Amino acid sequence: MTNKMTTTKNILLTIISLLFTCNVMSQRLLLDDVVAIVGDDAILRSDIEIMYQQAQMEGAVESGDLMCHLFERLLVEKLMVNQAKMDSVVVSDNEVMTQVDARINQYIQYLGGQDKLEEYFDKPLSRIKLEQVEYVRTQRITEKMKYEITKNIKITPSEIRNYFSRMPEDSIPYVQTQYELSQIVIYPKVDQTEIDRIKSKLRDFQKQVSEGRDFSTLAVLYSDDPGSASRGGDLGWTPKSGLVPEFASAAFNLQEKGKVSKIVETEFGYHIIQLIDRKGDRINCRHILMKPKLSADNKNKAIAFLDTVLTTINDGKVKFEEAAARFSMDKDSRANGGVIVNKNDGSHKFLLSDIPAEIAKAIQGLKVGEISKPFMMIDEKNKETIRIVMLKKKHDPHRANMRDDYSMLQTIMENKKRNEAIDNWVRQRQNEVYINISPEWQKCDFQYKGWVK
Repeated sequence: MTNKMTTTKNILLTIISLLFTCNVMSQRLLLDDVVAIVGDDAILRSDIEIMYQQAQMEGAVESGDLMCHLFERLLVEKLMVNQAKMDSVVVSDNEVMTQVDARINQYIQYLGGQDKLEEYFDKPLSRIKLEQVEYVRTQRITEKMKYEITKNIKITPSEIRNYFSRMPEDSIPYVQTQYELSQIVIYPKVDQTEIDRIKSKLRDFQKQVSEGRDFSTLAVLYSDDPGSASRGGDLGWTPKSGLVPEFASAAFNLQEKGKVSKIVETEFGYHIIQLIDRKGDRINCRHILMKPKLSADNKNKAIAFLDTVLTTINDGKVKFEEAAARFSMDKDSRANGGVIVNKNDGSHKFLLSDIPAEIAKAIQGLKVGEISKPFMMIDEKNKETIRIVMLKKKHDPHRANMRDDYSMLQTIMENKKRNEAIDNWVRQRQNEVYINISPEWQKCDFQYKGWVK
């Protein structure tokens, strides 16, 4: 009996040893491309390479070792992501995909076509989008964590005055040329036949699911949301506040798991939604998104309409502000007579580097008070728009002063305090989170010295 027990024990030990050996070997294979571990997250060499390619496309200047700089940025982001998991800080797939689509469209326009984009990254578009999804998701989580760290920072007017008065004259910021802009934005009309076509397709998908076809398969094949389509339309657990109102209302009205909603129209297009599960104000669901395609004829009609508006303004029959209030479809600027607000600081002034490339190109050569010709631009919601832009004011370069540049000085001081708070947070977390960096990357000249222990 004892011999049998010993034999059985030896066999079990042998199996465990083999499993351990296999596990170690597989870990070594996985670790071949792992350059750092931060908490539960790994940083791969490919992560840095993707960021490097993207940084080069966006015109990053290689001051010092750009790869080391990007690597440290990833280390900080992983610290943020690690904390976000504990604090239940999440971002919705909707906001991620909106940014991904806008980013991809910008790249395609910049490089001159989808084929050029695929050539630059040496990957198919589907793979580029998948990589961008994780890249953008990490960025958005990092932004939310930075907000949580700095949200209680307040700056009073007296602090700004004292800060400016103590600033040595040669340290006062030199303000580059600034522009104030107004716009009139038109969304070209979508043909009813195109809307009917999309709704007919979605109704057919509803019918197929009711007859037993897998919703996930249909999402992979037909959804226009590339971020979730590859996951069968699965949006993951999302709070109600993370969904646009129309989508949230339809999704939370679903009572039975597997139930499919009616067709829902949102600013992104037309959806059908399938409930996976729900807990309180958080929901896990799938969706199929279909976006209407604009006809060339309707784009031309929008251009012709704005041409007419432009002529009316130039002939003095109506002021730009009045035309913006009457015709513009951009609700944010329409209420201000077309004036565009700089979301970075809440002012009406833009440096040239802050102006979207399409607008910067349109105003090139304009004098103050002149208006651009109509041009096409993809907006923040990834919609095609036609717009005209007026150069409202142009401020020449100058040393900053309290009268003209108060909002800029306020932003400088707020950013200074925010950066100090984030720096302190990173240094504290470096001592609290497990961090392991590959020896070849330990030689980087890091901003934060606590990475290597």
